[in-house]
Amino acid sequence: MAFAQEQVGQATLIKTAVTGAAGPLALKSPVYRDERISTSQSGLGEFTFRDGTKFAVGGNSSVVIDRFVFDDANSFNQLTLNAARGSFRWISGKSKSEAYEIVTPAGVIGVRGTRLDIFVGLGGITSVVLLEGAARFCGANGCEELRRRCDVVVATPGGGVAPASRVNRDIYQTVGTDTAFPFLSGRQRLTRGFYGFASGSCGLSGSRSGMQRTEPGGADRPERPAAPSGYPD
Repeated sequence: MAFAQEQVGQATLIKTAVTGAAGPLALKSPVYRDERISTSQSGLGEFTFRDGTKFAVGGNSSVVIDRFVFDDANSFNQLTLNAARGSFRWISGKSKSEAYEIVTPAGVIGVRGTRLDIFVGLGGITSVVLLEGAARFCGANGCEELRRRCDVVVATPGGGVAPASRVNRDIYQTVGTDTAFPFLSGRQRLTRGFYGFASGSCGLSGSRSGMQRTEPGGADRPERPAAPSGYPD
């Protein structure tokens, strides 16, 4: 395949089912330019890129390593990911901040030495929670800045980006599902390197919004409380 000669990083954790272009991924599997990474409903993948960037992919998610340009052997002049659906955590590596770009159905995220969580839901509704650093989300109506820890922005394709505000459990109603932000709620646990000292859970750990989840047979039941997130609010 054309991308096989252009390795961008490798998997550092694989749980349940995570699939790349050539099939299931395993620990230390390489990942390549133009490769689509997809997860099962309970899948979880952690990846480290060549410049030290860390990227986690939660359950029922899909992302493409869209393009990259090396600056030298260990940094990027450009690294672009296309997040199609699902949940993600991003931690910037040592490349210059303007090298990073995350494309979503509702707009483009520019990261600035940042830790952030991203959720892309039905219809392309996209929400971003800042954990450390700063970020900018540009959509149809312009750009919104994320400067404070636990700020969130929500955007829709064609509808633009709402002003940044402090995230709370209402975000589950806004995006239409309480499976959003599983790393903050504690629904899925990442390894230690994905939790910064100042990250916290932004108030989303523990009991969630009270929304109900539909079982495969069509019966609804209340969502169980999340597991502890592993780090303080």
